[in-house]
Amino acid sequence: MNWLAYSLMTALFFGLYGIFLHTGQIAMKDPVMGRYKAFLFVGVAYLVIAVIVPIIMLKFQGSSFSFTGKGITLSFIAGLLGALGAFCILLAFGARGTPAVVMSIVFAGAPVVNAIVSMSLHPPKGGVSAIPWQFFLGIVLAAFGGCLVTIYKPAPAPALTKTPPPAAVTDA
Repeated sequence: MNWLAYSLMTALFFGLYGIFLHTGQIAMKDPVMGRYKAFLFVGVAYLVIAVIVPIIMLKFQGSSFSFTGKGITLSFIAGLLGALGAFCILLAFGARGTPAVVMSIVFAGAPVVNAIVSMSLHPPKGGVSAIPWQFFLGIVLAAFGGCLVTIYKPAPAPALTKTPPPAAVTDA
């Protein structure tokens, strides 16, 4: 069941990703280039987590550090897809999308794309007619759920405004 724990942790991390990315973009205090500045530090984080940590793990677990061309190519494409997806999330935020809406669409749409591509690469035994109707219902419900969350998201609380301190009263 480790796969389930890791899957739930991934959902947690990706669920928080959009919120922190958007907040970091705003915290850059650069309305034009803030999203690119935030994305730069996403790349720094990837360098640490996706480059340095695997090198250390491979070294300590005695890996031969031999790689196949096909493995390198497919893994590199996976990295490009992930980075492009993250970049597109930033572009969506820059086009006035909010984390609640953007991430709902992303996480409702991603399983649908995954299911379609997975089935085309690895067709089910018995063809499309052998796929249970509940599978198709799940795809429809995922898309519908993403739409509902997007349409009926709660309105944000009004921004807090700083009130100036009261003027000092002097006796004349």
